[in-house]
Amino acid sequence: MKRHFFTLSVISILLLAILHPYNTVCAGQDTLEKIRQTGVLTWGFDADGGAPYVFPDQRHPKKYIGFEVEIAEAIAKELGIKLNYFQNEWDSILMSLQRGDFDIALNGIEITPERQHSVLFSRPYFVFSEQIVVRASDFKINTFEDLHGKRVGTLYNTVAKQMLEKMGDVTIKIYSGQVEPFKDLLDNRLDAVFVDLPVASYYAKPNPQLRLVGGPVGEGYYGIAVRKEDAALVEELNRVIEKLLRTGEIKKICRKWGLWNAAQEKLYLHEGLLQKYAENPPSPEERIPLIVTTFVPTLLKGALVTIGISVLSMMLAVSLGIVLAVMRLYGNTWIKKISTVYIEVYRGTPLLIQLYILYYGLPNIGITMSAFAAAILGLGMNYAAYEAEVYRAGIQAIPKGQTEAAFSLGMSGRLTFEKIIFPQALRITLPPITNDFISLFKDSSLVSVIALVELTKSYSILAASSMKFFQLGIITALLYFGMSYPLSLYSRRLEKRLNVF
Repeated sequence: MKRHFFTLSVISILLLAILHPYNTVCAGQDTLEKIRQTGVLTWGFDADGGAPYVFPDQRHPKKYIGFEVEIAEAIAKELGIKLNYFQNEWDSILMSLQRGDFDIALNGIEITPERQHSVLFSRPYFVFSEQIVVRASDFKINTFEDLHGKRVGTLYNTVAKQMLEKMGDVTIKIYSGQVEPFKDLLDNRLDAVFVDLPVASYYAKPNPQLRLVGGPVGEGYYGIAVRKEDAALVEELNRVIEKLLRTGEIKKICRKWGLWNAAQEKLYLHEGLLQKYAENPPSPEERIPLIVTTFVPTLLKGALVTIGISVLSMMLAVSLGIVLAVMRLYGNTWIKKISTVYIEVYRGTPLLIQLYILYYGLPNIGITMSAFAAAILGLGMNYAAYEAEVYRAGIQAIPKGQTEAAFSLGMSGRLTFEKIIFPQALRITLPPITNDFISLFKDSSLVSVIALVELTKSYSILAASSMKFFQLGIITALLYFGMSYPLSLYSRRLEKRLNVF
């Protein structure tokens, strides 16, 4: 019965997976009609660190503000419908759009050939360029060429990142949020920040410790993304954007946010504006080999970072965990309390917050460390709390009679622990230690918040830029499995060897 139930469950999941794209397409074919009938346009965006695009108002946190908020509201007003807000992670915003979670994606999305293979774009509503930001006291960097050999922070999956990669000799640090690169710049972890001009203007101009240098570099366009089958919706959006440009509404909004410049005049010359992005697109056959020749080496590099962080962090966790367990079991009253407080604090607070405090918080009191060191220290100290409890449970599982017998034979406390208690406790705790190590492999993905590009972050960056979420996801999952499964096999062999004694 259980076997049949399992088989039916698998078949059902496969059918849903197969039919889901069909259902999405069918539902998406009448998106414009659905919007008109319901009177609601669902807009997908990411407000996390999203200034000046879309972000919460500090005075009214439930309210969103930003120049894209006003553009989206102007579009909804012109269509005579209500705007429904949908918060979504930026790196998966196009995937969520394709799933049908919302009708449009409008969030500083750069129009690129790779993205045009997966979604349709409206005519541009903003012309962006890239801007260099340095510390106010630094006069060594004045032009784009001066970035050679420097440590430069930028956002992932952006034109700015591609421009830096083409330079070849730039140490690029990639960030998910818009605030973090400027904080690292102020903490001397970076020589410069290179981002879209709206971001640089909002975060750097008001800060007397930062300054913009050189003129804007490069050029591109932001567009509204919709599903491939929503051609009618794109036509309607194009009509509305053109009207908002003609009436000066978009110009008024951009001026309010200090974003209107001479480059925006190109929005009025929309004939053939997007044509250059569609010229000579690579065919599906040409794009498939890129997974092997381009993407896999990047994923392997991320996997090496994951292995390095995980192994070093686990070494710290095991060593510190043993010390904490011994302190809690054999120390005096104060030592026991110190160990207990450490364990409870680290187990009772999120690892993500601990990483933020180590990397971004400690510089406020004069302690600055590299992202790699902060990652190892953060993961190691967090897992040490869990390891300590595992070791304590293993030690306490050994019958007290064995300790008493050892003492009666004249063995010292230290010798008793080394020869009697520890070997047996190791056999008991080996399976949970292995589980913790495997869990640490996966939790290492959290270090991406402090600008470390490990395996999961490498996957996120590549998938969002190429829209190959499924293929790259399978490869990434296999890499994680390939790293963790040998550890499980070794653990089983070690258990068998220990059981001999």
